[in-house]
Amino acid sequence: MMLTAMFFIMFCFIACNYYRIAFAQEEVRAAQERSELTLSVGEIRGTVYDRDMQPLTNCDTLLKAVAVPNALDREDTAAYALDKAKFYEAYDEGEPFVFECEAGTPDSVGLTVFEIPERYSADETASHLIGYLSDGKGADGIEYAYDSILRSDNAENSVTYNADGFGRILIGDGKRIVRSEPSGGVVTTIDIDFQRICEKFGAGIERGAIVLADIKTGDILAMASFPSYSQYDIESAISDERLPLLNRNLYSYSVGSVFKLVTAAEAINEGYSEYMYDCSGSINIDGQYFNCHKLSGHELQTMTEAMTNSCNTYFISLSRNFDIAAFRRLANALGFGKENYLCAGITGSAGVLPTVKELMIPAELANFSFGQGKLTSTPLQITQLTCAIANDGKMPVLRLIKGITVDGSSTSDEKIPQISQVLDPETSHQLKKMMILAIRNNEDSNAKTQNTTVAAKTSTAQTGHLDENGDELYNGWITGFFPARKPKYALTVLVEDGGYGNDCAAPVFREIADSIAALEK
Repeated sequence: MMLTAMFFIMFCFIACNYYRIAFAQEEVRAAQERSELTLSVGEIRGTVYDRDMQPLTNCDTLLKAVAVPNALDREDTAAYALDKAKFYEAYDEGEPFVFECEAGTPDSVGLTVFEIPERYSADETASHLIGYLSDGKGADGIEYAYDSILRSDNAENSVTYNADGFGRILIGDGKRIVRSEPSGGVVTTIDIDFQRICEKFGAGIERGAIVLADIKTGDILAMASFPSYSQYDIESAISDERLPLLNRNLYSYSVGSVFKLVTAAEAINEGYSEYMYDCSGSINIDGQYFNCHKLSGHELQTMTEAMTNSCNTYFISLSRNFDIAAFRRLANALGFGKENYLCAGITGSAGVLPTVKELMIPAELANFSFGQGKLTSTPLQITQLTCAIANDGKMPVLRLIKGITVDGSSTSDEKIPQISQVLDPETSHQLKKMMILAIRNNEDSNAKTQNTTVAAKTSTAQTGHLDENGDELYNGWITGFFPARKPKYALTVLVEDGGYGNDCAAPVFREIADSIAALEK
């Protein structure tokens, strides 16, 4: 019995020793096996550029470092970390990690520093055009429209180490570093300086929009919507009752007196440029009275005087002479009732253009003649109208995207400006003169500038909505061009529920025009 026990004990000892040796050999083989461990510091997304290849995204950079704890001194390295608490937590886990670091952080065998572009800046411009990301993909604006192009230019910053079979980094084998910089991307027509000017002087607008365009090409040089939002805090924007995520340039609003430019154009086309009317303050249209904003009346008015004084009754009376179908065709040719497609996901509403049948109703025609009733329009459409007037009747299709770039210096697939003759040059000349005099001859105009000359038309459009006191809200508009004699730019300002156009929109127009003129001197 004793002998059997001794043999059993010896057998167990030999078996255990055998398995110990076998396991040790497995450890040796595993340790000898090689693998790679790659640490990514983030993807680099293609850049959105302005018309002069100035970046609208990826403007700022931050420093990040890949750290291998067993190759670094804990306290020495922590001195470079922006967030030391997070650094210590990651370091103490013993695995390689990435942390944000300060300028001057030194590279070493166990520490690799990268300069990474930040997608958006703290003072980001053109946020409504650029859009934002969700889970690394474009969710709105140009980010959405050109997501595949901006992501196809992706590249990772990374460092790769050799590791043994247990994942332990073999520091002595060195490292392979991949550093990438964004270069390709999308080229817009935006001018970053003009965009910042529009955003600066529009900052006081609670809800509204601004568009600046080149009158000859239709290139959108600036387009701002208010309020703005942070692309890093979409959740707050979603919950904001002011709806900052809306690009208000794409939405249609009641237009008001700006549309008198179209009524005047039809009058000239039909031979009524010398039409005169005695404004008594109201006009009776089949038993329905329409008031002028000056209840005491403007007395006898020429078309130019009526445009300067924004006399409603003049244009109502004038329109009663028109071929209604021709009047509507002209409005449609000038962009009303048509969408403005800029790129996928950025399309201006067609708005509402009443039908000929609707305009056969005298009251509907009366409202239409001075921009009220069912008519609605976007700031984009109004800007396009102004381009046509300022450009001798040639209306360009508004353009936001110039093309694509692969190197950040040249543009391919550039979009060609599309232009059509929608007004007779003489009609355009008369409308330009009216817009010049509407500012020059109006002593109360808040659009008068110091650094340039401007031509413009203001508008105070009824909305049918009431404020908390029961008073009706008005959209304030102004659209115009500058310099007046040799036009280059068309500018439209809308202040939603802002009141009188001369009070809320004209001062913004003036500051923008003056600032751009001063910048170009």
